Amino acid sequence: MNFKVLGATIAALTVGGMLTIATLKSADALPAYAASTRKACGACHTNPAGGGPRTALGDAFAANGHKLPSK
Repeated sequence: MNFKVLGATIAALTVGGMLTIATLKSADALPAYAASTRKACGACHTNPAGGGPRTALGDAFAANGHKLPSK
């Protein structure tokens, strides 16, 4: 086995993996939250389709460990 080729392959895969992880975007809004709370995405986000800036309820939901705050 050619160790130079093996080392170069491992290095390339490592760098590629690190670049992939570094460019991933956070996905905070999940349709599962809408399903579990039985609220539309627009209840917590200014965009009715979900994602983007949050409403006051969305901020409270995030601050409360992704549980609806008690009234």
